[in-house]
Amino acid sequence: MKVIGAGLGRTGTMSLKAALERLGAGPCFHMIDLIREQTRVAMWEAAVEGRAVDWHEVFDGYEATVDWPGCSFYRSLMEAFPDAKVLLTVRDPEAWYESTLRTIHAAQGAARSGELEGGTQAPPSPAVMRVIAPLIWDGEFEGRFEDRDFAIGVFNRHNEDVRRTVPAERLLVHEISDGWEPLAQLLGVEAPDEAFPRLNDTASFRAMVGMPALPG
Repeated sequence: MKVIGAGLGRTGTMSLKAALERLGAGPCFHMIDLIREQTRVAMWEAAVEGRAVDWHEVFDGYEATVDWPGCSFYRSLMEAFPDAKVLLTVRDPEAWYESTLRTIHAAQGAARSGELEGGTQAPPSPAVMRVIAPLIWDGEFEGRFEDRDFAIGVFNRHNEDVRRTVPAERLLVHEISDGWEPLAQLLGVEAPDEAFPRLNDTASFRAMVGMPALPG
């Protein structure tokens, strides 16, 4: 494992996944991988329930992780992979909340009611939902994500905890607008001469999962 992503979802993690893979830190595990290929779901369910897991087995074949569920376990992953760097992706808290509300939070409600259809991505299976719901919505956000102030407080405290917990020499705090160079320096490689990935914005996410476009 080269990189442990500690930033919460909707901080540019899909773009970051593509960027890390382009820089040689791949494959990079992301929630989308858990949804698409479910052989590891039981291990993640065990982790969410607080049972012991072998993190080397969980991430077998991967060189990096970003997004949920990995970001929730960054402390354990730091111990399991002591040579890995920690990457905290951040963005404006208000923009983060609006993006999360209109994408993954809206999608989990639609998935539970069977309303996702016509997307390019199959909806999360019931097994994956048994990871997502207790870890994120009922866990980190205590069933109160729709309380904007509370949710933003969780987001800010998580970022503060990462900054406080991770030694400075091991941590990179990154905004997507920072581009290639900080990531390339983190990995000790050259930055490519090409545009930084820009993936999975709100409109793209809603189309991918089969949710209607938001009014213009």
